[in-house]
Parts: sequence; structure tokens; C-alpha cells
Amino acid sequence: MPRDSLTSAAALAVAAPDGTLTSWSTGAEQLLGYSAGEAVGQLAAALLASPLPISVRERLGRQEDWTGRVVLRHQDGSAVECRLRARPLPMGDGRASWLMEAVPVEEEDRATDPLLCWSFDQSPFALAIYDSEGRFLRVNKPMSKQLAASERDLRGLRITEHMPDPAFRAPEQSVDRVLQTGEPEHIEMNVKVPGEPQAHAWIVDFTPLKDSLGLVHGVQLAALDFSEQYAARERLALLDEASRRIGSSLDVTRTAQELADVAVPALADFVLVDLLDAVLHGDEPPPVPIHGPLLLRRAAVCPHEKAAIAVGGLSHYPEISPIARCLATGRGTVHQIDDPDITHWLAQAPDRTAWVSRHGAHSLMAVPLRGRGTNLGVVLFIRLDPSAAPYKQDDLQIAEELVARAAVCLDNARRYTREHTTTLALQHSLLPQGIPDQTAVDVASRYLPADSKIGVGGDWFDVIPLSGARVALVVGDVVGHGMHASAAMGRLRTAVRALADVDLAPDELLAHLDDLVVRLGSGPESAAEAPFGELGATCLYAVYDPISRKCSLASAGHLWPVLVTPDGKVDVLELPTGPPLGLGGLPFESVERELPEGSLLSLYTDGLVLARHRDVDAGLHALRAALADADPSLETTCDHVLDALLAERPADDVALLIARTRALDSGHVAVWDLPAEPAFVAEARSQATAQLHAWGLDDLAYVTELVVSELVTNAIRYAAAPIQLRLIKERTLICEVADASSTAPHLRRARIFDEGGRGLMLVAQLTERWGMRHTSTGKTIWAEQPLPV
Repeated sequence: MPRDSLTSAAALAVAAPDGTLTSWSTGAEQLLGYSAGEAVGQLAAALLASPLPISVRERLGRQEDWTGRVVLRHQDGSAVECRLRARPLPMGDGRASWLMEAVPVEEEDRATDPLLCWSFDQSPFALAIYDSEGRFLRVNKPMSKQLAASERDLRGLRITEHMPDPAFRAPEQSVDRVLQTGEPEHIEMNVKVPGEPQAHAWIVDFTPLKDSLGLVHGVQLAALDFSEQYAARERLALLDEASRRIGSSLDVTRTAQELADVAVPALADFVLVDLLDAVLHGDEPPPVPIHGPLLLRRAAVCPHEKAAIAVGGLSHYPEISPIARCLATGRGTVHQIDDPDITHWLAQAPDRTAWVSRHGAHSLMAVPLRGRGTNLGVVLFIRLDPSAAPYKQDDLQIAEELVARAAVCLDNARRYTREHTTTLALQHSLLPQGIPDQTAVDVASRYLPADSKIGVGGDWFDVIPLSGARVALVVGDVVGHGMHASAAMGRLRTAVRALADVDLAPDELLAHLDDLVVRLGSGPESAAEAPFGELGATCLYAVYDPISRKCSLASAGHLWPVLVTPDGKVDVLELPTGPPLGLGGLPFESVERELPEGSLLSLYTDGLVLARHRDVDAGLHALRAALADADPSLETTCDHVLDALLAERPADDVALLIARTRALDSGHVAVWDLPAEPAFVAEARSQATAQLHAWGLDDLAYVTELVVSELVTNAIRYAAAPIQLRLIKERTLICEVADASSTAPHLRRARIFDEGGRGLMLVAQLTERWGMRHTSTGKTIWAEQPLPV
């Protein structure tokens, strides 16, 4: 059988430490013609046609692996040139056997084939072959051009010896791994090679070069320039990243900064975003001047340390600048730093000329920010890296697409800013602009709008003076955020004030308010706006009487108030909690508590105690702890509570109302029980006049006598016993007459010859205010007069 057809089996042999062959494979027999019986027992050195070099023998003497070319003697006497690999097999006693693998050398014949040479040299790929030590052995013409060196210059060098840039450590390490593992590798690189002026993107494949026994003798590197495909992929990746990162909030400045951050370094080395001032305030921007300078506000830069004008500063651009022109025309432009237009512009701005010189800017793009047909500002992209290619029209297209996507997000943020500002102004206009004068309680309050990301909510509070020196304390929360929530809050607050004027008990007031919310939620106007039923609302209503020191409270799904008594005890007032407003048909219940003078009553909304990291119970515990250390100043106490419970901007609106109770002693109140007999009307007038004299209010005696006479007479004539007269001196003089009848009096116009019907008309004309309130035993008619100055 021909010798060259028998080399498919591995030629393997094993030699003992003394060099005697102990094993002989079929492949070895096919290669040299000796059978196993003939070869085993011979010295391996006897098969050599010529002795090994001294350096090789020394290496083998050190029991080191060796691969190299040898000439072996065939049984027929002919010479067989092979590549031999000898590997030591340690025996544990300091000696080693040897495993030898031989492969016939046929590469010389193949190298003489011109087709193989042509395929290597004329390949469109840049090819290089490295030897077993990772050094250049062969390169074709494309590779020689890219590396700017001939094959002779490169032969014997490792990759980083020719290109010391750290970026080339990766391909050198790949060559070493392929030599070691025999497995191919594939990498992608974006580097500047010596033969190119700018960085290019490369696909690099590393292939092990093996003999028929699978031994690796070298590595082939094939490099393909795919810069165009890489640029297209990077553009898509940039737009995808922009879609994910730009517009994460509805804040104009943050959105502008996200645009700048996405563009660096993928599209530019430096980016600035300048906006029209109106955009930052949420207003509709004015028309951009076609002629004349342009004034913009710096909204974002990246990186910040390279900015000549900080965020928030004003940027002035003359008419000839690319920024002013691109915003006026609505088209983006590409410029090199030595363009005549740029040179002319920079000549008028020495500070910008110094910046360009300091940072080495060489190319720029100006792209207008336009969202839904509205001019918002300009984005300037600048390249500083001298190795980066100047901007071209392809770069402008990707920049315009990036800016167009960001412009929509910026316009959304601008519109939201406008709505948020309007809603906040509406809400503040609906909240109390000041605490009304009253003597029942000292009050301090705080209102904090929610984080702007979720919008303004519908929390509110109110302090409403009532008849008889009493005061109503209200806190409520409309669920939801935005204009609808603020509008709903305004309606509810107005309704509470109107119902409070009727002097209803807390449970009755909430029942009427619930009916109102149900009607509003199902009425025709609900089709044009969010219904109350969808929004939902809670409310806590409390009435405090400084004379009896009793406080009556009712809750519609609202959190319970916290009470701090003068002895420092802190309690949550447990109330029968009714359903939230708008459910309809369910009852509410009031409770009454007597409060010591100087007690603190704290009403609040859930935004104070609820947080992302805290439930209601933990929030109430923190609130009680903060109130336990209350300051004599209510304003300081409010600040202390907010600092203790709100470490950051609240996620929901917060309303806090803290009231310190007062008491009116007997020196400010006079009470008489009257029999239901007309004869005692004069006695009532006399007692009232005497009390006014004791208070030093003789100037009010005439009107007071008339009011007492009319109200007591009406109670005796039209109502039922018991009848009671009460005078209260606080910020006004209050005259009250209570009876057991629930019939409400009303004003009427008396005819000329009528003997009665003028009493209430006189009372209404002579006093500052008058009214009626129902009580559990009947009703009370009251009238107020201002105290003399």
C-alpha cells in the first residue's frame, strides 16, 4: 500500500526512561514500515536518520515537552521527514517515559501550490498567520496595509510589540488562548489601526492551524472592516437607548439632561441643550426672531466639567451663529471648525474661541428642538477627540432623529409643567389664605404638594368660625391627582363651608356632604370630567366649643386625629369611622370628648403618615412621638412634625392642622334660665343691661336690650320651655336665646297696619350677624355685635 495513503492513523510510540521503545502504534507501523514486534525493544534514537541538536537533547534531559522537525529512517532505508512531538510521562521516581507523536511533513509541497499563495495574498480579508509562540509569520497585502508595515518588518513580532496601544491586548490574548486550547475565537473591536486615520470597527476571527493529529502549530487571524454596519447598529442602539432613558420624568430640565447624557459619548464628546426661557416655565414659547440675536437658557450639558456656561445660565447667540440660524430655519446643520461661517461667528465671541482652542473642538452639529410644531430650543453636538471622524450628513440624520424623539418628551414635560403650575395655583387659591379670627383655638397649619412626578393632589384643611364662639376644624383628601382632584377639592371645601353656616352637627354635615358627592358624581357634568365616585374622598369634621370645652367629631373614611393633653399624654382619638364620601346611603356617627384647656388636636391627611417604606401604624407611631415633644410654638411644632415624618419630598400631598384649645371662663359668659311668661321679658332686659355694665360695654346696651326683648318675646310666644338667655363676650358680643322648639323663624315683610312681624327684621338691621342653629333639645337664635374700639 502506498506510504502517503497510510498516514491517516496517528503515529504514536512510547519509550522507557532509557529510550527503549515499549509501545508501537499501527500509525507508526504505517509511517516507518516497522511492525510492533520489530520496533519494541529498540532504542528510539536508532530510528533517527541524524542525531538531534544539543539544545533539543538538553531540553529532553530536563523532561520538557518539545515539538520540531526530524528525519526518521524507514524500514526500506529511505528518509521520512516528520514533525515530532515528544511529551514526558512522569513515573513518580524522578524519571519519565516519553509519548512521541509523528506527522509527515507535507507543507513544503503545499506551499509550492500557486493557488494557495494567490488565495492568501488576494483575499479581501486582512489575513495574518502566527507561529506557535504568537508571533507574526505571514501577512497578506490587506493586512500589511492596515498595519502600515511589511511582512518582513512584522515577522517575529507579537501584536503588542508592533501596536502597543492597550486596545490590541485583546487580539493578542485571543491568539494565545487559541494556541493553548485549539478552539477558534471571534471578537469585535472598534480601534484605530496604524494604516487608518480614524478608528474602524472590525470583526476578527482566530482559527487554530492543526496537523492531522490535531496538534496546533499556529493561528490564522482574519479581520473584516464592518464600520458601516457597525455604525448602523450603533445608531439603532442609540435610538433604542434614547427611547428607554429619555422621558423618564415630566421635568423639563431632567429630560434635557437625559438627552445630553444619551448622546455622550455615542454621538458626541460634548453636548449642550439650550431652551427658550418660556419652555422651562411651561409657557407657550414666543415666535423665534428671524433677525437679531437669540437668547436661550442653558438647560443641560454633558460632561458638566467642560461647560463654559453652567446649567441655568443665559446663552447669547448672534444672528450669524449656527444655533440662531438652525432654530430660525428649523433645519439642522453640520460644520467643521474651520468653516468660514464658524470662523466668522467665533471671531465675535472670544470666550467661545478660547473654549474651542482649549478643548480641541473640530466638528459640530446644531439641531433644532421642535415638538409638535413648537420651537423649544437647540441641541449642539461637538466632537473633541482628534481621532474621531468629522461629522457628516449621516451623523446629522441620526442626531435629528434622536432630537425629534427627545423633543416630544420635552414638550410633554413643558405641557405638564404648565398644568402642574396651574393646578398648584388653583389648589392654593382654594386653600385658606389665612386663619380667620376666632378665640376658640390657636391654630397652625402646613400644606406640602406631592412630588411633581405624580401631580398635585386634593388634600385640604379649613378653620371655620361658628356661632356661639365655637370653631369647626376640617381636613379632607380627594383621592387622585391633577386638575380634577383640585377642582373636586374646591367643591368639597365650598360645600363644607356652606353646610357649616347652617350649624349642622358633624355627623349630619357629613351625611349632607355625602349626598352632594353622590349627586355630583351621577350628574350630567360628570360626563365631561372625572366623577367624584371615581375620585373618592375622605373627610374629618370637628366642632369645638370653648365654653363647654367639648369637641364633637365625625369621620368619613378619614384617619383619626391625635390628641395631646396638657399633662403630655398622647392618644389617637378613636372614632366610629364612616364610609368615604360618595358611597351614599350609609350612616355617619359623631362622638363628643371634653378637652382640657391647652390640649393639642392634630388633624392630617394620609400623606403625612404613609410612605413607600412605612405603613400607617408605623407612621402614627412616629407622629405620636413627634407630638410628644411638642414646642410651645405651634408653628415650630408643625415644622418639627414634618421634619420627623418626611425625610424627603412626599409621594402624596400632606395637609397638617394643629389646634391648641382655649376656654372661655364664667367671666366671659352669662346665662339665665327664663320662665315662659311675658312678664319676665323686662327682667331679662334688666339682667342683660347689668351684665353689659359689668363688662364695660354700656355703649351696646340699647341694641342689646332690643335684641333680648325681641328674641325672648318670640321664644315665649311661639316656642316652648325651657328658655335660656346667654351673653358671650369674646371678639364680639353674642346674644343667644335657646328654646325647646325646632321650628325655625324667618324674616318677613310686615304690612303697615300689622302689630307684629318686625322683630327679626330689627335684629338683622341692628346687629352684625344673626342666625339659628338646631340643638339636641330644640334651637338657638343668636345675634352678634362688634365690640366698641
